[in-house]
Amino acid sequence: MAVLESIRNFFIPVNWAEEENVTPAPITTYKILPLTLDDISDVLRLNLRCFRNGDNYTKYTFEYLLNEPRTLSYRVVTEAGEIVGFAFVMVKDHNAAHLTTIGVAPEHRRRRIAGSLLAHIERALRAREVNTIMLEVRVSNAAAHDLYRRWGYSVVQRIEKYYNNGEDCFLMMKSLDVNNY
Repeated sequence: MAVLESIRNFFIPVNWAEEENVTPAPITTYKILPLTLDDISDVLRLNLRCFRNGDNYTKYTFEYLLNEPRTLSYRVVTEAGEIVGFAFVMVKDHNAAHLTTIGVAPEHRRRRIAGSLLAHIERALRAREVNTIMLEVRVSNAAAHDLYRRWGYSVVQRIEKYYNNGEDCFLMMKSLDVNNY
């Protein structure tokens, strides 16, 4: 049994059970930059903090995304160079894209960082003539629903038992009108 648990832990990221005590970070300015393999350690740590309910990606998933030529990846950094946000979007066939993950450090949330990342991603996709973006979000994640709706995303489908714990997700989509860009 211990061998099976070791194998499972190799492929499935750690699930933190304890709550993190979050104190808002000092006000700073942020920049959005490309994310590379050199940033993977920082992104892994941040990913675990952003997705404490087990939705975090493994090192191997991030390596795959960073090596996949159709993936656009971005990091948000503070004036001091600390990575406080990230996003990955895969450009698919037929002028479509899939936002695979987006995360912001808990102490930097509610500062429009996720919205800035979405705007940056959408500009990059329009420049590539991508006209549709989609994502999945937990049914229970009301804050994310609100964010995506403010940015023009619509729920197109509810997918049952999408997450490892059996929770449903909403598939959300947005049309990117490349002609009006």
